[in-house]
Amino acid sequence: MTVELISVGTEILLGNIVNTNAAYLAERCALLGLSCYHQSVVGDNEERLEEELRRALSRSDIVILSGGLGPTKDDLTKEVTAKVFGRELREDPHTRERIQEYFDRSGRKLTANNWKQALVPEGATVVDNYNGTAPGLILEGDVEEGKGRTAILLPGPPNEIRPMFERDIAPYLNRREPEGIYSHMIKICGMGESQVEDQVTDLMEQANPTLAPYAKTGEVHLRITARAAGEEQAEALIRPVEEELYRRFGNRIFTNREEVTLEEDLVKMLEKRHMTLTTAESCTAGLLAGRIMNVPGASGVYREGYITYSNEAKEKLLGVRHETLQAHGAVSPETAREMAEGAAAHAEAQAALSVTGIAGPDGGTKEKPVGLVYMGCSVCGHVWVREYHFKGNRAKIRESAVAAALTLVRACILEYLGEKN
Repeated sequence: MTVELISVGTEILLGNIVNTNAAYLAERCALLGLSCYHQSVVGDNEERLEEELRRALSRSDIVILSGGLGPTKDDLTKEVTAKVFGRELREDPHTRERIQEYFDRSGRKLTANNWKQALVPEGATVVDNYNGTAPGLILEGDVEEGKGRTAILLPGPPNEIRPMFERDIAPYLNRREPEGIYSHMIKICGMGESQVEDQVTDLMEQANPTLAPYAKTGEVHLRITARAAGEEQAEALIRPVEEELYRRFGNRIFTNREEVTLEEDLVKMLEKRHMTLTTAESCTAGLLAGRIMNVPGASGVYREGYITYSNEAKEKLLGVRHETLQAHGAVSPETAREMAEGAAAHAEAQAALSVTGIAGPDGGTKEKPVGLVYMGCSVCGHVWVREYHFKGNRAKIRESAVAAALTLVRACILEYLGEKN
Protein backbone atom coordinates (compact mmCIF):
# COMPACT_ATOMS: atom_id res chain seq x y z
CA MET A 1 0.00 0.00 0.00
CA THR A 2 1.38 3.42 -0.98
CA VAL A 3 1.27 6.61 1.05
CA GLU A 4 2.11 10.14 -0.04
CA LEU A 5 2.88 13.16 2.12
CA ILE A 6 1.80 16.74 1.43
CA SER A 7 3.00 19.46 3.79
CA VAL A 8 0.91 22.61 3.60
CA GLY A 9 2.22 26.05 4.51
CA THR A 10 3.84 29.01 2.81
CA GLU A 11 6.14 29.36 5.81
CA ILE A 12 7.74 26.01 4.87
CA LEU A 13 8.31 27.10 1.27
CA LEU A 14 9.93 30.34 2.44
CA GLY A 15 12.23 28.48 4.82
CA ASN A 16 10.79 30.21 7.88
CA ILE A 17 10.34 26.84 9.60
CA VAL A 18 11.98 23.46 9.18
CA ASN A 19 9.64 20.72 7.93
CA THR A 20 10.22 18.20 10.70
CA ASN A 21 6.73 16.75 10.21
CA ALA A 22 7.65 15.21 6.86
CA ALA A 23 10.69 13.42 8.30
CA TYR A 24 8.68 12.12 11.24
CA LEU A 25 5.72 10.94 9.13
CA ALA A 26 7.94 9.30 6.51
CA GLU A 27 9.83 7.33 9.14
CA ARG A 28 6.69 6.23 10.94
CA CYS A 29 4.93 5.20 7.74
CA ALA A 30 7.94 3.16 6.67
CA LEU A 31 7.94 1.33 9.99
CA LEU A 32 4.26 0.57 9.45
CA GLY A 33 5.07 -1.15 6.16
CA LEU A 34 3.75 1.59 3.89
CA SER A 35 5.65 2.55 0.74
CA CYS A 36 6.23 6.28 0.31
CA TYR A 37 7.42 7.35 -3.16
CA HIS A 38 6.48 11.04 -3.16
CA GLN A 39 6.55 14.01 -0.79
CA SER A 40 5.66 17.61 -1.59
CA VAL A 41 5.25 21.03 -0.02
CA VAL A 42 2.48 23.41 -1.10
CA GLY A 43 1.88 26.97 -0.01
CA ASP A 44 -1.42 28.33 1.27
CA ASN A 45 -2.95 28.56 -2.19
CA GLU A 46 -6.24 26.85 -3.00
CA GLU A 47 -5.60 26.17 -6.68
CA ARG A 48 -2.11 24.74 -6.24
CA LEU A 49 -3.14 22.66 -3.23
CA GLU A 50 -6.05 21.13 -5.16
CA GLU A 51 -3.76 20.36 -8.08
CA GLU A 52 -1.20 18.67 -5.82
CA LEU A 53 -3.82 16.69 -3.90
CA ARG A 54 -5.41 15.39 -7.09
CA ARG A 55 -2.00 14.38 -8.42
CA ALA A 56 -1.22 12.53 -5.16
CA LEU A 57 -4.57 10.71 -5.16
CA SER A 58 -4.01 9.57 -8.74
CA ARG A 59 -0.91 7.57 -7.77
CA SER A 60 -1.16 6.79 -4.04
CA ASP A 61 -3.65 4.85 -1.91
CA ILE A 62 -3.33 7.16 1.09
CA VAL A 63 -2.43 10.85 1.17
CA ILE A 64 -1.44 12.42 4.48
CA LEU A 65 -1.72 16.21 4.58
CA SER A 66 -0.19 18.15 7.47
CA GLY A 67 -0.95 21.79 8.21
CA GLY A 68 -3.59 24.20 7.02
CA LEU A 69 -6.31 23.20 9.52
CA GLY A 70 -6.26 26.40 11.60
CA PRO A 71 -8.95 29.08 12.01
CA THR A 72 -7.63 31.69 9.55
CA LYS A 73 -8.65 32.31 5.96
CA ASP A 74 -5.41 30.93 4.53
CA ASP A 75 -5.97 27.56 6.27
CA LEU A 76 -7.44 25.74 3.28
CA THR A 77 -6.54 22.05 3.61
CA LYS A 78 -9.94 20.89 4.86
CA GLU A 79 -11.89 22.92 2.31
CA VAL A 80 -9.81 21.73 -0.63
CA THR A 81 -9.93 18.08 0.46
CA ALA A 82 -13.72 18.23 0.88
CA LYS A 83 -14.01 19.66 -2.63
CA VAL A 84 -11.83 16.91 -4.14
CA PHE A 85 -13.88 14.19 -2.38
CA GLY A 86 -17.16 15.88 -3.30
CA ARG A 87 -18.25 16.40 0.33
CA GLU A 88 -20.06 19.28 2.01
CA LEU A 89 -18.70 20.79 5.21
CA ARG A 90 -20.95 20.39 8.25
CA GLU A 91 -20.47 21.53 11.83
CA ASP A 92 -19.55 18.67 14.13
CA PRO A 93 -21.16 19.20 17.57
CA HIS A 94 -18.55 17.07 19.32
CA THR A 95 -15.70 19.13 17.90
CA ARG A 96 -17.49 22.40 18.70
CA GLU A 97 -17.85 21.27 22.30
CA ARG A 98 -14.17 20.34 22.53
CA ILE A 99 -13.11 23.73 21.14
CA GLN A 100 -15.26 25.51 23.74
CA GLU A 101 -13.77 23.36 26.52
CA TYR A 102 -10.23 24.04 25.28
CA PHE A 103 -10.68 27.81 25.49
CA ASP A 104 -12.47 27.58 28.83
CA ARG A 105 -9.54 25.65 30.31
CA SER A 106 -6.91 27.97 28.89
CA GLY A 107 -8.69 31.15 29.91
CA ARG A 108 -8.22 32.61 26.43
CA LYS A 109 -10.88 34.53 24.55
CA LEU A 110 -12.65 32.44 21.90
CA THR A 111 -13.05 34.41 18.67
CA ALA A 112 -15.68 33.58 16.05
CA ASN A 113 -13.19 32.36 13.46
CA ASN A 114 -12.28 29.41 15.71
CA TRP A 115 -15.63 27.80 14.94
CA LYS A 116 -14.29 27.18 11.43
CA GLN A 117 -12.33 24.30 12.96
CA ALA A 118 -15.61 22.59 13.94
CA LEU A 119 -16.58 22.19 10.28
CA VAL A 120 -15.83 18.72 8.93
CA PRO A 121 -16.50 17.03 5.57
CA GLU A 122 -19.55 14.79 5.47
CA GLY A 123 -18.71 11.18 6.29
CA ALA A 124 -15.25 12.01 7.67
CA THR A 125 -13.89 10.34 10.79
CA VAL A 126 -12.99 12.99 13.35
CA VAL A 127 -9.76 12.45 15.30
CA ASP A 128 -9.71 14.36 18.56
CA ASN A 129 -6.84 16.77 19.20
CA TYR A 130 -5.80 16.62 22.87
CA ASN A 131 -3.16 19.34 22.43
CA GLY A 132 -4.93 21.93 20.31
CA THR A 133 -8.21 22.92 18.70
CA ALA A 134 -7.95 21.59 15.13
CA PRO A 135 -9.09 17.94 14.95
CA GLY A 136 -7.58 15.43 12.58
CA LEU A 137 -9.76 13.99 9.83
CA ILE A 138 -9.88 10.75 7.83
CA LEU A 139 -11.78 10.70 4.52
CA GLU A 140 -12.27 7.46 2.61
CA GLY A 141 -13.96 7.05 -0.74
CA ASP A 142 -13.78 7.27 -4.50
CA VAL A 143 -12.50 10.37 -6.26
CA GLU A 144 -12.08 11.27 -9.91
CA GLU A 145 -8.45 10.19 -9.70
CA GLY A 146 -9.14 6.67 -8.40
CA LYS A 147 -11.31 4.36 -6.33
CA GLY A 148 -10.84 3.54 -2.66
CA ARG A 149 -8.63 6.50 -1.84
CA THR A 150 -7.95 7.90 1.63
CA ALA A 151 -6.96 11.38 2.78
CA ILE A 152 -5.69 11.91 6.34
CA LEU A 153 -5.61 15.51 7.52
CA LEU A 154 -3.39 16.38 10.48
CA PRO A 155 -2.62 19.66 12.29
CA GLY A 156 0.73 21.29 11.59
CA PRO A 157 2.27 21.92 15.05
CA PRO A 158 4.63 19.03 15.91
CA ASN A 159 3.35 18.89 19.50
CA GLU A 160 -0.11 18.17 18.09
CA ILE A 161 0.61 15.97 15.07
CA ARG A 162 2.91 13.51 16.81
CA PRO A 163 0.69 12.45 19.72
CA MET A 164 -2.30 12.34 17.38
CA PHE A 165 -0.45 10.09 14.96
CA GLU A 166 0.77 7.73 17.66
CA ARG A 167 -2.57 7.50 19.44
CA ASP A 168 -5.00 7.26 16.51
CA ILE A 169 -3.44 7.35 13.04
CA ALA A 170 -0.78 4.66 13.47
CA PRO A 171 -3.33 2.08 14.72
CA TYR A 172 -5.63 3.00 11.83
CA LEU A 173 -2.84 2.55 9.27
CA ASN A 174 -1.74 -0.67 10.93
CA ARG A 175 -5.22 -2.08 10.40
CA ARG A 176 -5.00 -1.05 6.76
CA GLU A 177 -1.54 -2.61 6.33
CA PRO A 178 -1.14 -5.47 8.83
CA GLU A 179 2.43 -6.24 7.76
CA GLY A 180 4.93 -3.98 9.46
CA ILE A 181 8.54 -2.98 8.89
CA TYR A 182 11.11 -4.00 11.50
CA SER A 183 14.80 -3.16 11.43
CA HIS A 184 18.11 -3.54 13.22
CA MET A 185 21.10 -1.24 12.80
CA ILE A 186 24.63 -2.63 12.67
CA LYS A 187 27.32 0.03 13.17
CA ILE A 188 30.87 -0.48 11.91
CA CYS A 189 33.95 1.66 12.59
CA GLY A 190 37.35 1.76 10.95
CA MET A 191 36.17 0.91 7.42
CA GLY A 192 34.99 2.97 4.46
CA GLU A 193 31.59 2.58 2.81
CA SER A 194 33.05 1.00 -0.35
CA GLN A 195 35.03 -1.53 1.73
CA VAL A 196 31.95 -2.53 3.69
CA GLU A 197 29.69 -2.71 0.66
CA ASP A 198 32.20 -4.91 -1.16
CA GLN A 199 31.87 -7.48 1.63
CA VAL A 200 28.06 -7.48 1.77
CA THR A 201 27.08 -7.31 -1.92
CA ASP A 202 25.52 -10.77 -1.78
CA LEU A 203 23.46 -9.88 1.30
CA MET A 204 22.21 -6.68 -0.36
CA GLU A 205 20.63 -8.72 -3.15
CA GLN A 206 18.07 -10.25 -0.78
CA ALA A 207 14.44 -9.12 -1.00
CA ASN A 208 13.36 -9.75 2.60
CA PRO A 209 15.15 -8.78 4.71
CA THR A 210 16.96 -6.01 2.85
CA LEU A 211 20.38 -4.60 3.75
CA ALA A 212 21.32 -0.99 3.10
CA PRO A 213 24.58 0.86 3.96
CA TYR A 214 24.73 4.45 5.23
CA ALA A 215 28.04 6.31 5.43
CA LYS A 216 28.81 8.48 8.46
CA THR A 217 32.04 10.26 9.38
CA GLY A 218 34.37 7.44 10.38
CA GLU A 219 31.55 4.90 10.45
CA VAL A 220 29.34 2.80 8.20
CA HIS A 221 25.86 1.80 9.34
CA LEU A 222 24.07 -1.22 7.92
CA ARG A 223 20.30 -1.30 8.33
CA ILE A 224 18.67 -4.74 8.15
CA THR A 225 14.97 -4.31 7.36
CA ALA A 226 12.34 -7.03 7.32
CA ARG A 227 8.69 -6.94 6.37
CA ALA A 228 6.66 -9.26 8.59
CA ALA A 229 3.29 -9.72 10.28
CA GLY A 230 4.84 -9.45 13.73
CA GLU A 231 8.04 -8.79 15.66
CA GLU A 232 8.78 -12.48 16.28
CA GLN A 233 8.56 -13.30 12.58
CA ALA A 234 10.72 -10.28 11.74
CA GLU A 235 13.39 -11.30 14.25
CA ALA A 236 13.55 -14.74 12.65
CA LEU A 237 14.30 -13.07 9.31
CA ILE A 238 16.80 -10.53 10.66
CA ARG A 239 18.79 -12.77 13.02
CA PRO A 240 20.64 -14.89 10.39
CA VAL A 241 21.75 -11.77 8.51
CA GLU A 242 22.94 -10.10 11.70
CA GLU A 243 24.90 -13.19 12.70
CA GLU A 244 26.52 -13.30 9.27
CA LEU A 245 27.57 -9.67 9.56
CA TYR A 246 29.20 -10.36 12.92
CA ARG A 247 31.01 -13.29 11.34
CA ARG A 248 32.36 -11.09 8.54
CA PHE A 249 33.22 -7.92 10.46
CA GLY A 250 33.90 -9.16 14.00
CA ASN A 251 34.80 -6.46 16.50
CA ARG A 252 34.69 -3.76 13.86
CA ILE A 253 31.00 -3.84 14.70
CA PHE A 254 30.70 -1.70 17.79
CA THR A 255 26.95 -1.98 18.33
CA ASN A 256 23.68 -3.36 16.98
CA ARG A 257 21.60 -0.72 18.72
CA GLU A 258 20.55 2.33 16.75
CA GLU A 259 20.79 4.76 19.66
CA VAL A 260 24.35 3.80 20.73
CA THR A 261 27.20 6.03 19.55
CA LEU A 262 30.86 5.13 19.11
CA GLU A 263 31.87 7.16 22.16
CA GLU A 264 29.19 5.46 24.26
CA ASP A 265 30.52 2.07 23.21
CA LEU A 266 34.05 3.15 24.13
CA VAL A 267 33.00 4.33 27.60
CA LYS A 268 31.16 1.05 28.22
CA MET A 269 34.22 -0.89 27.03
CA LEU A 270 36.45 0.98 29.49
CA GLU A 271 33.95 0.51 32.34
CA LYS A 272 33.68 -3.22 31.67
CA ARG A 273 37.47 -3.63 31.75
CA HIS A 274 38.00 -1.24 34.71
CA MET A 275 40.25 1.02 32.64
CA THR A 276 40.72 4.78 32.60
CA LEU A 277 41.46 6.98 29.59
CA THR A 278 43.09 10.35 29.01
CA THR A 279 43.58 12.42 25.85
CA ALA A 280 46.26 14.79 24.61
CA GLU A 281 45.04 16.96 21.76
CA SER A 282 46.63 19.49 19.48
CA CYS A 283 44.73 20.09 16.22
CA THR A 284 41.42 18.77 17.60
CA ALA A 285 41.71 21.15 20.57
CA GLY A 286 39.34 19.36 22.94
CA LEU A 287 36.82 17.99 20.44
CA LEU A 288 37.87 14.43 21.24
CA ALA A 289 37.49 14.95 24.98
CA GLY A 290 34.15 16.64 24.35
CA ARG A 291 32.79 13.65 22.41
CA ILE A 292 33.77 11.33 25.24
CA MET A 293 32.44 13.56 27.99
CA ASN A 294 29.08 13.87 26.23
CA VAL A 295 28.43 10.32 27.42
CA PRO A 296 26.63 10.15 30.78
CA GLY A 297 28.88 8.49 33.33
CA ALA A 298 32.08 9.15 31.37
CA SER A 299 33.64 10.72 34.47
CA GLY A 300 34.07 7.20 35.82
CA VAL A 301 36.65 6.39 33.14
CA TYR A 302 37.91 9.83 32.07
CA ARG A 303 39.64 11.80 34.81
CA GLU A 304 41.59 14.50 32.97
CA GLY A 305 42.76 15.56 29.54
CA TYR A 306 45.23 17.91 27.88
CA ILE A 307 45.00 20.49 25.10
CA THR A 308 48.57 21.20 24.06
CA TYR A 309 48.43 23.39 20.99
CA SER A 310 51.89 24.92 21.33
CA ASN A 311 55.23 23.15 21.51
CA GLU A 312 55.79 24.73 24.92
CA ALA A 313 52.57 23.14 26.21
CA LYS A 314 53.58 19.76 24.83
CA GLU A 315 56.88 19.97 26.72
CA LYS A 316 55.42 21.43 29.92
CA LEU A 317 52.26 19.33 30.31
CA LEU A 318 53.17 16.08 28.57
CA GLY A 319 56.94 15.90 28.88
CA VAL A 320 57.55 15.78 25.12
CA ARG A 321 61.30 16.21 24.68
CA HIS A 322 62.52 19.47 23.21
CA GLU A 323 64.89 17.48 21.02
CA THR A 324 62.00 15.52 19.52
CA LEU A 325 60.13 18.68 18.58
CA GLN A 326 63.28 20.25 17.14
CA ALA A 327 64.22 17.22 15.09
CA HIS A 328 60.81 16.03 13.89
CA GLY A 329 58.33 18.84 14.49
CA ALA A 330 55.00 18.90 16.32
CA VAL A 331 53.28 16.95 13.55
CA SER A 332 55.25 13.73 13.52
CA PRO A 333 54.93 10.12 14.65
CA GLU A 334 57.65 10.70 17.23
CA THR A 335 55.77 13.57 18.85
CA ALA A 336 52.47 11.67 18.76
CA ARG A 337 54.15 8.78 20.58
CA GLU A 338 55.65 10.96 23.31
CA MET A 339 52.36 12.85 23.74
CA ALA A 340 50.51 9.58 24.36
CA GLU A 341 53.18 8.26 26.72
CA GLY A 342 53.33 11.54 28.62
CA ALA A 343 49.55 11.83 28.96
CA ALA A 344 49.28 8.28 30.29
CA ALA A 345 52.04 8.90 32.83
CA HIS A 346 50.79 12.28 34.07
CA ALA A 347 47.13 11.19 34.31
CA GLU A 348 48.02 7.71 35.62
CA ALA A 349 45.60 6.28 33.07
CA GLN A 350 45.69 2.80 31.55
CA ALA A 351 44.92 4.23 28.10
CA ALA A 352 45.96 7.48 26.47
CA LEU A 353 45.24 8.90 23.06
CA SER A 354 47.16 11.71 21.35
CA VAL A 355 46.26 13.71 18.24
CA THR A 356 48.58 16.10 16.42
CA GLY A 357 48.14 17.34 12.88
CA ILE A 358 47.48 20.14 10.41
CA ALA A 359 43.80 21.02 10.15
CA GLY A 360 44.34 23.97 7.82
CA PRO A 361 43.53 26.00 5.94
CA ASP A 362 47.10 27.24 6.41
CA GLY A 363 50.23 25.59 7.76
CA GLY A 364 50.62 22.79 5.23
CA THR A 365 53.74 22.04 3.21
CA LYS A 366 54.61 19.59 0.45
CA GLU A 367 56.10 17.23 3.02
CA LYS A 368 53.34 17.80 5.58
CA PRO A 369 50.15 18.79 3.77
CA VAL A 370 46.91 20.02 5.29
CA GLY A 371 44.97 16.99 6.54
CA LEU A 372 48.03 15.09 7.79
CA VAL A 373 47.36 13.82 11.31
CA TYR A 374 49.38 11.52 13.55
CA MET A 375 47.84 9.71 16.49
CA GLY A 376 49.43 7.83 19.32
CA CYS A 377 47.67 5.34 21.57
CA SER A 378 49.15 3.98 24.75
CA VAL A 379 47.54 1.01 26.48
CA CYS A 380 49.25 -0.22 29.65
CA GLY A 381 52.67 0.77 28.32
CA HIS A 382 52.18 -0.56 24.78
CA VAL A 383 52.15 2.23 22.18
CA TRP A 384 50.72 2.34 18.66
CA VAL A 385 51.24 5.24 16.24
CA ARG A 386 49.14 5.80 13.11
CA GLU A 387 49.32 8.24 10.21
CA TYR A 388 46.13 9.62 8.60
CA HIS A 389 45.38 11.86 5.64
CA PHE A 390 41.97 13.54 5.89
CA LYS A 391 40.23 15.61 3.23
CA GLY A 392 37.90 18.59 3.49
CA ASN A 393 37.87 21.93 5.25
CA ARG A 394 39.20 22.59 8.73
CA ALA A 395 35.99 21.51 10.47
CA LYS A 396 35.73 18.31 8.44
CA ILE A 397 39.37 17.36 9.05
CA ARG A 398 38.95 17.82 12.80
CA GLU A 399 35.67 15.87 12.82
CA SER A 400 37.29 13.03 10.86
CA ALA A 401 40.27 13.00 13.21
CA VAL A 402 38.04 12.64 16.28
CA ALA A 403 36.14 9.73 14.72
CA ALA A 404 39.39 8.01 13.76
CA ALA A 405 40.81 8.56 17.25
CA LEU A 406 37.81 6.89 18.90
CA THR A 407 38.17 3.95 16.52
CA LEU A 408 41.92 3.73 17.16
CA VAL A 409 41.77 3.57 20.95
CA ARG A 410 39.01 0.99 20.75
CA ALA A 411 41.06 -1.18 18.38
CA CYS A 412 44.24 -0.83 20.47
CA ILE A 413 42.48 -1.86 23.68
CA LEU A 414 41.03 -4.92 21.95
CA GLU A 415 44.41 -5.82 20.47
CA TYR A 416 46.20 -5.43 23.80
CA LEU A 417 43.64 -7.64 25.51
CA GLY A 418 43.95 -10.22 22.76
CA GLU A 419 40.40 -9.80 21.55
CA LYS A 420 40.23 -10.41 17.83
CA ASN A 421 39.49 -7.29 15.78
